[in-house]
Amino acid sequence: MNKAQLVEAIADKVGGRQQAAEAVDAVLDAIVRAVVGGDRVSVTGFGSFEKVDRPARYARNPQTGERVRVKKTSVPRFRAGQGFKDLVSGSKKLPRGGEVAVKKAPKGSLSGGASTRTAVKKAAAKKVAAKKVAAKKTTAAKKVAAKKTTAKKTTAKTTAKKATAKKAAPAKKTTAKKAAAKKTAPAKKATAKKAPAKKATARKTTAKRAAARKK
Repeated sequence: MNKAQLVEAIADKVGGRQQAAEAVDAVLDAIVRAVVGGDRVSVTGFGSFEKVDRPARYARNPQTGERVRVKKTSVPRFRAGQGFKDLVSGSKKLPRGGEVAVKKAPKGSLSGGASTRTAVKKAAAKKVAAKKVAAKKTTAAKKVAAKKTTAKKTTAKTTAKKATAKKAAPAKKTTAKKAAAKKTAPAKKATAKKAPAKKATARKTTAKRAAARKK
């Protein structure tokens, strides 16, 4: 039986698969944290979990037979309780259609004590903290997306204004040119009118001179 099968086995008894998965995770996490902290977790009728220190020693490599020095280390150890042993050996029979007697251990049989309760609280606090961090990240991502959208809109407006300004500028230049052309045209006409007058005056002067000479 693996963890998923264990969850399925107790799902009906705890109100659903999600609740069963959370219960299994919480129990295993509490046991691991307590043992790592040096506490002994004991469940009457089931067994006990504890941390065991192994001193430095020499061992042999099974493949080469070479003698190897092994450093000092710590390992977890589980010792089955008497009730568990009796059920496995067959000296006691499993109850039919009911729960194993080891589950009905007396209150307070979990000897992990305060450390175990602290471990459970820490695990719950970590889950809450993780949810808060996820919520903060989501909010930050939304704010960044909103800023990018606003920046894009502002850029689009600026581009539109520039394009309008470019279109308006040639139109203004064309209007100015037309106005200048209109002002220049009357001036040219006036100059043209003055030119014939000068010619007529010159002719009259020439005629007078010719008449004077005849006399």
